[in-house]
Amino acid sequence: MTVYGYARVSSNGQSLEAQLAELKAAGARKIFQEKISGKNRERAELERVLKAMGEGDTLIVTRLDRLARSSRDLLNLVGQLNDAGVSFKSLKETWADTTNAHGRLILTVLAGIAEFERELIVQRTGEGRQRALAQGVVFGRPAKLTHHQRHEALARRHAGESVTAIARSYNVHHSLISRLV
Repeated sequence: MTVYGYARVSSNGQSLEAQLAELKAAGARKIFQEKISGKNRERAELERVLKAMGEGDTLIVTRLDRLARSSRDLLNLVGQLNDAGVSFKSLKETWADTTNAHGRLILTVLAGIAEFERELIVQRTGEGRQRALAQGVVFGRPAKLTHHQRHEALARRHAGESVTAIARSYNVHHSLISRLV
């Protein structure tokens, strides 16, 4: 059972020293650190610590924003840790601590709220799409060719002109002309 630490700052101008000192004082034996923006999903050191930990280990961070950018990110990471049998603890947000029953309860409630919110968003989005369709809104990318251009291109194709020449004249890819029916 090893206690791991994860420290992150967003830019090279910031220092990791305060976080490292706090993590060491909290008992972290192995600390992974990086200087990278939290919005960057590709964080090499975070991936390394996640792979290094095993059942019974604990991951600690000084603050939640060092680990995740959003509550959804946090819940996904905590879920991933939980699935691996790893505990999680934030030093500043004492409620975010899966090493005790109270912290697990709070994170479970938050996960339930996030799931409920996600379902509401999906439902509202679906209703909005239905209203838009009823009003005649067309979804998807705009057509590269107008109705008239499509008919003209088909006529030129039936007349024997090459697909590539037709495509070049409309400044579109030849596969678009080939797909016209």
